[in-house]
Amino acid sequence: MPARTFSFEVTRTSSAPPATLFRLETDGARWSDWAKPLIVVSRWDRWADPAGGVGAIRAVGAWPLLMREETLEYEQDRRHVYTFAEPAPVRGYRGEVTFEPDGTGTRLTWRGSFQEKIPGTGPVVRAALAGAIKFLSAKLVKAAER
Repeated sequence: MPARTFSFEVTRTSSAPPATLFRLETDGARWSDWAKPLIVVSRWDRWADPAGGVGAIRAVGAWPLLMREETLEYEQDRRHVYTFAEPAPVRGYRGEVTFEPDGTGTRLTWRGSFQEKIPGTGPVVRAALAGAIKFLSAKLVKAAER
């Protein structure tokens, strides 16, 4: 039986400009500055130019669980697409964060999709990932508006 696919989407608005939100979200080394207590460790495992660009791998989380995320697409101030670098808790994860001008601020949309690695775990993993992204997106907006 083929693995089932799951997805989620979180949308927020911010008074900060897209460039500010984009800079914070794509700078993997600085996540621990704004995403505590969920993210207490953040660093680059692989650097790319520009910082966070295609091929970059950021490691974020709390020891001993660090998620390694590799940038797949990078559109300055507009869109960031990433996947989980191996080992990963799911198959084929694809995260996409878009930053759209909205009046004088930004509409932030964070989407994720994946296939379950272990049959039956998809709903729990989706709830955990969506909950983490809700938390992180709220912290991102708050940091950008400071």
